[in-house]
Amino acid sequence: MAKEQKKERLKLGARLRNKFRLVIMNDETLEEKASLLLSPLNVVVFAGTIIITLITFTIYIIAFTPLREYIPGYTDMKIRRTAIKNMLRTDSLQKQISAQDLYINNLKNLITGQSQKTVSLDTVSMPQLYDTIRSLTHSVEDSLLRAEIENPQDYNLDYSSNGSRGGSISNFYFFTPLKGAITTRFNTTDKHFGVDIVAGPDAVIKSVLDGTVVMADWTSQNGYVIAIQHSNNLMSVYKHNSALLKSVGNVVKAGEVIAIIGNSGELSHGPHLHFELWYNGAPVNPTDYIAFE
Repeated sequence: MAKEQKKERLKLGARLRNKFRLVIMNDETLEEKASLLLSPLNVVVFAGTIIITLITFTIYIIAFTPLREYIPGYTDMKIRRTAIKNMLRTDSLQKQISAQDLYINNLKNLITGQSQKTVSLDTVSMPQLYDTIRSLTHSVEDSLLRAEIENPQDYNLDYSSNGSRGGSISNFYFFTPLKGAITTRFNTTDKHFGVDIVAGPDAVIKSVLDGTVVMADWTSQNGYVIAIQHSNNLMSVYKHNSALLKSVGNVVKAGEVIAIIGNSGELSHGPHLHFELWYNGAPVNPTDYIAFE
C-alpha cells in the first residue's frame, strides 16, 4: 500500500514537470508566430508570483497613497485634524464671547452707578461654611454691637456721611496714583486737561478708585495709555507709560498697580505721568481732590 502511494506521488511529480509547448500560430497560414515551453509547475509558480505582487502593490496603495481615502470606511486623518481644530476654535470663541459679555455688564453697571455688582472672570465661588456663631442665642446688647460693627456703610469710602451714595465727586476718597513733583498743572486754556507728575524711574502707577479698564492701548502722541471707568460717571486716564499691567475688561481695586511710569509718545519729553480725571464727561482738576506731593 505504501509503495503504491509512493508511486502515485512520483507520477504526480513527473506530471508537474512534464514539458508542454504553447504555440501561437496564424490560423490561415498555420505559420508559427511564437512558442513557449511550459510545465504545470512553472505555471503554478508564475501565477503565485503574480498574485503576491498584486497583493503587495494593493497594500502599498492603501497604506502610502491618497487613494486610501476612497476606500469605504477608511478614516480621513485630515478631516479628523480639521474637526479637532474647529472644536478648539469654537471653545476659544465661546470664552471670548463670555469675556465680552462680562465686560459689557461691568461697563453697564459702572455707568449706572452699580459698581458693587461687577464681577471678574477670576471669581471663584467659595463653599458656604456653617456659621455656628449665628445659630446661638444673642442678648440685646450683643445684637446691637453686632449690628453696629457689621454695618458696611460705616467703612465704605464711596458713601457720604449721611449713609447715602454720594452724588458729588467730593464724596469720593481717591488713592494717589503716583507720588512725585507736579511739573505741569491743570489748564483748560492750553488744553492741558490733567497734571504731569515726575517720579523716580520704574515707579509704579496705581488706580485712584475701584473700576473697570475700558482702554489699554498705544497711541502715537500719548504712548501707552490706560483708562479706567469708575462709578458715578468718573473716569481716570493715565498717559505716557512705559508698560501696561492691565488689559481691557479687567476689574481693578483702588491702589492696585496698573502701569509703570515712562516716556512714551510724541508729546512726552521725559519720564513722567500725565494724569486726567473726568467727571460727567468734563475734565476736572485732579489737585482739588488728590494730594500728589
